Amino acid sequence: MPYLYKMIAEHITYPYKTTAVSLPGNCNITYIDEGSGERTLLFIHGLANYAMVWKKNIDYLKQYYRCIAIDLPGNGLSDKNEHVFSMAFFADAVNNFINELGLKNVCIVGHSMGGQIALTTMLRHPASANTLILCAPAGFEKFTTLDKTLYYTTLHMFDFISSEENSLRKTIETSFYRSHTQGESVVKELIALMRTYKPGYYRKMVEACIKSMIEEQVYDQLGKIDQHTMVLFGNRDALIPNKLLHHLTTEHMAKDAVKKMPHALLHMIPDCGHFIQWEKADEVNKNIIIFLEEATRG
Repeated sequence: MPYLYKMIAEHITYPYKTTAVSLPGNCNITYIDEGSGERTLLFIHGLANYAMVWKKNIDYLKQYYRCIAIDLPGNGLSDKNEHVFSMAFFADAVNNFINELGLKNVCIVGHSMGGQIALTTMLRHPASANTLILCAPAGFEKFTTLDKTLYYTTLHMFDFISSEENSLRKTIETSFYRSHTQGESVVKELIALMRTYKPGYYRKMVEACIKSMIEEQVYDQLGKIDQHTMVLFGNRDALIPNKLLHHLTTEHMAKDAVKKMPHALLHMIPDCGHFIQWEKADEVNKNIIIFLEEATRG
């Protein structure tokens, strides 16, 4: 085990057994694999997060399904190699992971950036999964050239005045509607992980991912998503859509995007923020089970 991984392991111990798999392109992914069933749920976390943001869902859903949650390359316990981070890179890694483990009857469950990765995976590798569940997904907005310029300028200004740890804490806290302290355990573990990274690595990875989400837009390709899809949004999401650039409600944006998808449905969850699978875990779990039962019946 490389020294960096030993350092990480000393700081963070997941409550589940972790396994590492080597994929093409010097890409090594750590994942957890719980439960069993005819269907496999493959959970993909969002920007600068880790597999354990799905803990409340896996704890319940593993009694019905095989639940696999990955740490994306560059995150959590997965490798910290100098990848060219992009939506295409992550989507190819997800597809390679599915093939390496020989997974069948897969439902990809993505949160935030993980939602856009799920959509990109379907566009690049449509046979890799037969259903999608998108929790507060990125990818439902269009960014003009002016939007991009304004956003990149704001991003660099914010980075200049805020430390990496403060930025992470603020993002997690903003992701909740009712209680910012709900995510305190997540914040502590992510900061512990961050402190094991090489200097500058975290910021470089985050900036590359944000730029990729904006540059590799999927909005105009949503009509090509042929999988049965459930979209879940909290009606108090403070992060999507981008409040600086797009002055519309989350529900308006979500309805517009879902209408473009041939087999998609939308559930808006009241009094809930961006971290929907954590803040309203029971409701999300219930919706997942109902959706998959209906998808199985065809």
